[in-house]
Amino acid sequence: MIAKPFRLLAAAVTLLAAPLAAQEMPTTPPKLVVMISADQFSTDVFEEYRPFYQAGLKRLSQGAVFPNGYQSHAATETCPGHSTLMTGDRPARTGIIANNWFSFKGPRPGEVYCAEDERLGTFKDYVPSDLHLRVPTLGERMKARDRRTRTVSIAGKDRAAIMMGGHKMDAIWFWRDGQGFVSTLKTAAPKTVVAANDAARAAIAAPAAAKPLPDFCESISRPVKVGEAVMGAGRFERAGGNESLWKASPDFDAAIGKLAADVVADMKLGSGPATDVLTVGLSATDYVGHRYGTAGSEMCIQVAALDRTVGALLDALDATGVDYVVGFSADHGGNDLPERERERAVPHAARVDPALAPSSLGKKIAAELGWTGGQLLYGSLNGDVWLAPELTGEWRTRVRDAAIAAWRASPQVASVLTAEEVRATPMPTGTPDTWSIAERQRAAYDAERSGDLFVFLKPAITPNQTGATHGSPWDYDRRVPILFWRKGIGRFEQPLAVETVDIMPSFAALVGLKLAPGEVDGRCLDLDGGPADTCAIKR
Repeated sequence: MIAKPFRLLAAAVTLLAAPLAAQEMPTTPPKLVVMISADQFSTDVFEEYRPFYQAGLKRLSQGAVFPNGYQSHAATETCPGHSTLMTGDRPARTGIIANNWFSFKGPRPGEVYCAEDERLGTFKDYVPSDLHLRVPTLGERMKARDRRTRTVSIAGKDRAAIMMGGHKMDAIWFWRDGQGFVSTLKTAAPKTVVAANDAARAAIAAPAAAKPLPDFCESISRPVKVGEAVMGAGRFERAGGNESLWKASPDFDAAIGKLAADVVADMKLGSGPATDVLTVGLSATDYVGHRYGTAGSEMCIQVAALDRTVGALLDALDATGVDYVVGFSADHGGNDLPERERERAVPHAARVDPALAPSSLGKKIAAELGWTGGQLLYGSLNGDVWLAPELTGEWRTRVRDAAIAAWRASPQVASVLTAEEVRATPMPTGTPDTWSIAERQRAAYDAERSGDLFVFLKPAITPNQTGATHGSPWDYDRRVPILFWRKGIGRFEQPLAVETVDIMPSFAALVGLKLAPGEVDGRCLDLDGGPADTCAIKR
């Protein structure tokens, strides 16, 4: 006879050994689709701090995780990256080939900003607009299917809010320097936005004490000299009145996230008769990365704060009782300060020779060829370069050939492509980690807007003289995490390469929005880790 205590122990062991009933993700459409983008949040940074997440990023990591997401195109900047997230299309289709481009025709010849209407303002004092986005977003498609769908976009940058929200939004709010959160819609700011702006102005005006340094940040909190500045061991202390430093701190994301949560509650998103869409652009990681780099105490503190900000937004969504699905990704990655990289086993890391900049090289070529007609080359390195429109015939050929030869002779340049070579490259297929540089550029090529030449620096060559940046065709700029979470989702991780253009069709399947084959560049990702297929649910 088995004694009673042992019988209880045996029963307990049996219960522990028995499989638990799995919680299943609903097969009904969610009432709210939420897309969160963390600007410049690369897979490298996501993975480095993954063991330390305690809030929002920890929860998202318990869902469907695709660590090898790719902004597959070469133009790894904020505007083109955000244009892929909720359209399902690469920049070649969205028309958003870069943050800025040059157009020598139209109402205002010269430099054009991706999210402006150049018919109404100047390049420096532009009017934010969705004019240049050529394709619809998920929210637009859902609204066309059911006009009761509401679409809302909140972001730290106008280009993030516009490119994720699209052309027909019910509410859009983004930060504009000196003004606070503003909108492209001619509507008065509701109390939630007024309160957000009052709180932001007070925070900017007040001095900020150093933020606590998490234990896991201590080992990387080391100073590095960048010119006359010292980076790497800072903690975001600042004097009052500096808006730029406030934006380049965790406080900016906290303000954006709180506004998004308040707008959800104010508008009762997800409580109407149709599924609503919310896009949120958290911008502080990008400002921190540009100013301080991606690998010091500043980024470490920022990532810990990003985790909390995302967690607070998810908690606010939970409090509504609404069935929501959330996606999380980034518009691009980023590379660290070359000065710190050289200390960390990247001896070839360097800043670009200023003589290679298109404007500088153009002056040299003009002197050599005897050109007196003005600027020859427009654009920047790691991307599009335009030949002056005045160049025709033999002059155009001579200048183009001289520029190509000069760049190809530089030990800092990896590749120079002509527009003709890119146009002749078929649109890439297969996984984006295998694409050639020409294929990466083809995915961002638009015949009307793209440059005449494309110049790409070698890995770890920084195209500017201060801070850190992005924009290259290399994987540290292309690779971003893609995460999905919904109540009841089973955790799984798929490490193979997928694209950010796959996010929109994955959402579309959940809400029952049918897409014709080839209608978008992306494909649906099955978010169920078991035999069920979220891409094949019949609604």
